[in-house]
Amino acid sequence: MAQSVQPSTGAFSDSTEAFKTLSLEETLAELNASVDGLTAAEASARLARLGLNAIEEKKAHPLAQFLSRYWGPMPWLLEIAIVLAAFLGHVTESVIIFLLLSINAVIGFMHQRNASKALELLKKRLAVNARVLRDRNWQTIDAAELVPGDIILVKLGDIVPADVKIVRGNLSVDESSLTGESLPAERSENSIVYSSSIARQGEATCLVLNTGGNTFFGKTASLVKIAKPASHQEEVMLTIVRYMMYLGIVSSFAVGIYALVLHIPFLMILSFIVTFLIGAVPVALPAVLTIVQAAAGSQMAEKGALVTRLDAIEDAASISVVCFDKTGTITQNKLSVVGSAASPGFSEDDVVRIAALASSTDNMDLIDSAILNAAAARGLATKGCAQLSFTPFSPATRRTEAVIECAGSRYHVLKGAVPIILELCSATSESARSDINAHVALFAQKGYRTIAVARAPLGAATGNVQAAPESPPELVGILALADPIRSDSRAMIADLRALNVKPIMLTGDSLAIAREISVQAGIGPNIISIKELDGMDEGAQARKVAQIDGFAEIFPEDKYRIVKLLQKSGYMVGMTGDGVNDAPALKQAEMGIAVSNAADVAKASASVVLTQEGVGVIVQAIRLSRRTYQRMLTWVINKVTKVVQVLGLLVAGFFLFRNMILSMLDMSLLVFANDFVTMSLATDNAKDAQAPNQWKVKNITLASLAIGLLLAAQGIGGIFIGQDLLGLDFGHMQTFVLLTLIFTSQFRVLIVRERRCMWDSMPGTLLLVSTGSTMAIFFLMGAFGCIIPALGARETALALAYSLVFTAVLDCPKRLFFKLFHVD
Repeated sequence: MAQSVQPSTGAFSDSTEAFKTLSLEETLAELNASVDGLTAAEASARLARLGLNAIEEKKAHPLAQFLSRYWGPMPWLLEIAIVLAAFLGHVTESVIIFLLLSINAVIGFMHQRNASKALELLKKRLAVNARVLRDRNWQTIDAAELVPGDIILVKLGDIVPADVKIVRGNLSVDESSLTGESLPAERSENSIVYSSSIARQGEATCLVLNTGGNTFFGKTASLVKIAKPASHQEEVMLTIVRYMMYLGIVSSFAVGIYALVLHIPFLMILSFIVTFLIGAVPVALPAVLTIVQAAAGSQMAEKGALVTRLDAIEDAASISVVCFDKTGTITQNKLSVVGSAASPGFSEDDVVRIAALASSTDNMDLIDSAILNAAAARGLATKGCAQLSFTPFSPATRRTEAVIECAGSRYHVLKGAVPIILELCSATSESARSDINAHVALFAQKGYRTIAVARAPLGAATGNVQAAPESPPELVGILALADPIRSDSRAMIADLRALNVKPIMLTGDSLAIAREISVQAGIGPNIISIKELDGMDEGAQARKVAQIDGFAEIFPEDKYRIVKLLQKSGYMVGMTGDGVNDAPALKQAEMGIAVSNAADVAKASASVVLTQEGVGVIVQAIRLSRRTYQRMLTWVINKVTKVVQVLGLLVAGFFLFRNMILSMLDMSLLVFANDFVTMSLATDNAKDAQAPNQWKVKNITLASLAIGLLLAAQGIGGIFIGQDLLGLDFGHMQTFVLLTLIFTSQFRVLIVRERRCMWDSMPGTLLLVSTGSTMAIFFLMGAFGCIIPALGARETALALAYSLVFTAVLDCPKRLFFKLFHVD
């Protein structure tokens, strides 16, 4: 009996792969175990030392998660404004800003809570029972209590609960969700079987090698746990905020110094600074960003794509590479008969019909199901034939067998591995064997798996179904099996190329299969094994990835590594997939896309989940994201130009009048009129670009600065119109300037929404309604007085006309600035 594991034993730090080259005896010695299993005491000691066969997760308290939303550069700026406004007695403004900050916190908290679903689903996959040999007795326990060194029994239909090595028996296992391989894998004594594989055939006694996070499956879970793409939206928006704050600080510093020279009271100077802060900080930016993304998410849902991470919508606009998992994404993840070849005297239909008679629907065999489906699709009736006995596939014999009766005659029919069946068909001529082997080689070049079909007559029915064949089996022919591509895959790849997006295929399948599928889908023939990257430095790997069409023979960590490598090389990456093996890469990519039939963990890890069959919606999602980018770009340009305009006007006004040309209340009204009304950009008409979009923050800021300075000059002109032309006192002149700015803000958004001429596209209905309503409301406020001093209908109409004419003239220099700074 094995002794208890001592802390100095290093066996349990080994990866599962390290056990592949060890014999069973060496493995038992390494694990300090025996084929008689562990004692309960030994298992308990190992469990205490190594932990549960589960995925560990550290959870933060929900309250701490929520409060963290009030911490960061953007919240700090808003919180400073709240405190200063309250200190100066502007309670209304403080409450408004606090409500905006809290709304953003609630929205962010809800999305953060949803992000933990992937790990929870991974943990549930390990929540199964296991039959284990403890104290020399078989017992059923929670699989979470398994430890390395345990002896367990795996039967048909079981989910393998840990990484194991087969001690006795044979298994046919489905590893498609782990490796992407569509075909069942045959495992015999001393073979490794990975956690989360499904036993399709056979029964085996197995030795547990690794549990929990040390398993092949558990390491995938760990990758999901740490995977997180860089938040490009956050980086862009923080950069924009920083630029605007620079302007605000410089402006308030200039006014503050001049105010001190004029001996203006400190509290008054503080009030000026708060006004500058309100004007410079994009108070509505988080809410606008969420609304724009949510509107796009709703549109994507209508097209069959559910968005689970809103910032992925904007990121998708910049995607230049999409990595496709082969199985279940490009292909159907459904084994099918894709070719056949018949021996002399038989037809291809005979091959399929006889293979179907050597199959059964009761044994969960994927190959049997594929053959029966092929027979049904060809209309090959098997009525009139009775299956008298059936022997399912065994890894030991590598074939299935059946005794059938057709038209009073009985036959022994077989199907299985070509070498095995050919060996049994001893009477087959050399020329027939040569012809069949040539077809096998041809199918192998395409990456197809080939099986042979044979039959032997049993003579007339005698009631003895076990009668010996009258002659050796006769080779009927061969069938080629593969996972065919989806009907829409090729068109989708072509559409992506038209959008200047490079497709890359990633698969755990063999090189031959990968190349064949890649060519069929239109991705390209330049597929290499992931092993070719071994020994290269990161720069060489990046160059290699940029040159090839895809990788074969990869593992889950390889998909994750490739996505990270592309990101480090400056690419924005999309990733599609459907299995557990895809989950880490799906979560790491800027836009992870889980197909409709994906595993739950893949759906929870992805940022976009397709709700309909097919992957053509991916192209629609990218087009929609590019339109969303254009809408958000319009909001950013509008906001930056407004900040430059207002801050320039405030500085100029203070030096002219030694007073603020806008009050704190005026600034709050302007914020609502400009920032919040333009939320209607979420549904504005926009055109998607034919190339990936990039946030060129510096260029956008410079172009907006140039436009804003012209608008600031307009505001200064408004001051002189109010003072010299209309003869208004200071209070009414403030109202005139405020109305000019508000009307201009509505016209401005209609101009900057187009990077070309403003009439090149029609604004969205909601945008027109919101801007028109805002101007109507403020026209009435200015004409008759409400919240602001009454100015009169004539003066208000003049402010409206002045704003309209100036912004219409602005369309020409606007186009020049956008072209000069490459903003599109």
